[in-house]
Amino acid sequence: MAKSWNDRLNTPGINGIKPSPRTVGDVVEGQPMLVPTARQVDDFIRSIPKGVDMDVRALRTALAIEHGAEVTCPVTIGYHLRTVAEAANEDLERGMTLSDIAPFWRVLDAKTPTTGKLSFGAAFVAAQRKREGLEP
Repeated sequence: MAKSWNDRLNTPGINGIKPSPRTVGDVVEGQPMLVPTARQVDDFIRSIPKGVDMDVRALRTALAIEHGAEVTCPVTIGYHLRTVAEAANEDLERGMTLSDIAPFWRVLDAKTPTTGKLSFGAAFVAAQRKREGLEP
C-alpha cells in the first residue's frame, strides 16, 4: 500500500546543506544548497501570515537564508510543495479546519506547475487565494 501524503510529510528525510552539484536555473554549481525536508517546508509555509503570498522562488530564497544556505534545491522544493498541499487536503478530508492546515495556497497559485498536479484540482487553491484577497 502506498504511503499517505501525511506519512510522506512526516517521514524524516535526509536534509542539510551541501554544495550544488551543477548549475541549473538560479542555482550555481558549488553554491551552499539547502535540501529541506517536507516538514521544514510545511513549517515555513505555516509561518506565512494570512493575506500574504510568496512565490516559489522567494520561498526557496527565504528557506535557504533561514537555514544558512545560499539557495534551496529547486527539485526537492517541488516535491515537497505537493506533499504539503496533498497532506493538508487529507487533513481537511479528516475534518480538520482551514486554520489547522498548512496554507499552501499562499505559495501555490494558478501559474505554479505544482498546482496542476494536485489530486483535488486548482479550484480549491483559487478559492482560498480569493478568500484571502490574493491574486488567483
